[in-house]
Amino acid sequence: MDYVEPILTIVSEIYTLIQNVKANKKSCRRVFGRVQSLEQLVKSIQQRGTVQVSDDVEKALKELNGVLKSAQTIIDKYASSNWVKLILKSSSHKEEFIIVNERLNETFQLLSGALQLEQGNALYMVYVEVSKKKDDEDAGTEDDAELKDLLLENMREQQEKLDAIKSDVEKLIEIMNTPRKAEDNQMIRQSDLQYERKPFMKTATSEVYKGKYHGFEVAIKRYTEPVNKSPREIRAFFEREVKTMKQFQSPNILRMYGISVRDEDGPNPQFLVVTEYCELGSLRQVLDSNVELSWAKKAQMCLDAALGLYQLHHTGEKSRIHGCITSSKFLVAENYRVKLGGFELAKTETSLKRSKTVESRSSCYESPQKLNDINYEYSDKCEIYSFGIVLWEIVTRKIPFQFCSIEQIEQKVCKERSCEPFPDDCVDCPEALRRLIDDCREYDGFHRPTAGVLVDELQVLVAQLKKQ
Repeated sequence: MDYVEPILTIVSEIYTLIQNVKANKKSCRRVFGRVQSLEQLVKSIQQRGTVQVSDDVEKALKELNGVLKSAQTIIDKYASSNWVKLILKSSSHKEEFIIVNERLNETFQLLSGALQLEQGNALYMVYVEVSKKKDDEDAGTEDDAELKDLLLENMREQQEKLDAIKSDVEKLIEIMNTPRKAEDNQMIRQSDLQYERKPFMKTATSEVYKGKYHGFEVAIKRYTEPVNKSPREIRAFFEREVKTMKQFQSPNILRMYGISVRDEDGPNPQFLVVTEYCELGSLRQVLDSNVELSWAKKAQMCLDAALGLYQLHHTGEKSRIHGCITSSKFLVAENYRVKLGGFELAKTETSLKRSKTVESRSSCYESPQKLNDINYEYSDKCEIYSFGIVLWEIVTRKIPFQFCSIEQIEQKVCKERSCEPFPDDCVDCPEALRRLIDDCREYDGFHRPTAGVLVDELQVLVAQLKKQ
């Protein structure tokens, strides 16, 4: 019951904000419709008075409290007097609403299931009505049209003193209007690709080139090992896999453009996988560089990474996991936007190689359960542990368990149940961020947060740091 009053207070504050929203009004109201349904559920708990709630209900209330804080942060941005400036800093406003609506849906299911109330079915039907995905999409489309008008009007009014914002506004509107033709393609013609002569990265089985496809800067991965399947088999496999990958249309997941085949009818056809190009390289490369990163920037990078992981875990009917989370699997684009990569077309890539040996997962990212038992089933809880190591890297910029052997890592993680400490130069790390990282690295997977909880708490932390 500790969370009931704080939750109802947040709902009241969100209601006040809704009255002052200046942009994305319909999307904000769609969010508030869900919030109101959840409010009914929480009030039903309040009416119990002193009756003790179960641990499951208390856990669900705690998670709902975090989701509502995240929703409040988003709506507050569009009720703010400087909403234009805030929107220009984030070109992913649609993504914000998609994720917060998904989180509200999840917490409704979690809380209503935990309560097992008689009126649960009636409340559920009300919630279904206010959370129709099609209505969310329509609201987002209408908000986009209104937002363009608002931005253009603002640009005209501020012509003389906001010249810098003008170019950003036009760029944002162009992004909103431009159809993503590249995303509609599966098989790419060689004539549509341009790429540099020398690769900017090499691995044991591939070379990666910077190139262009329909005006988009792309990364082109060419496999250097002979293939063990016919081009027809590869095409068929790719077409099935790309349908799955198209679910992940997120600014925080590396975009897939397609596959191309050179010398398809020859004895040794070459397969090229074309993806989005991230000019700053891998997250690990950025952390190893000399670039200065403020706590606000580090927190934003953590949030970006969490958004990518959340979309992977929660998109589609079946939950998907990455299987190999490390700081090298995240890529960094312009403005230090972090994107999850390294998993796209994994099956297709395996089928392109004669050897089916998969690169072993680095031991320093392994959960205690996997280190203890190689046959332990890999799950999203294992993945959250690995992700906690990545967050620790972002905060400290250090390499986890550097100079430790596998045996030494096992001793520390499994037997001593310890984690890499925060160094002295991280003494001013925000406490909320430090706590989240430690929660991810809990020995018992049951106590590790979900990707959704990470997104909720990081949204709030980032908003707080940006106001400082």
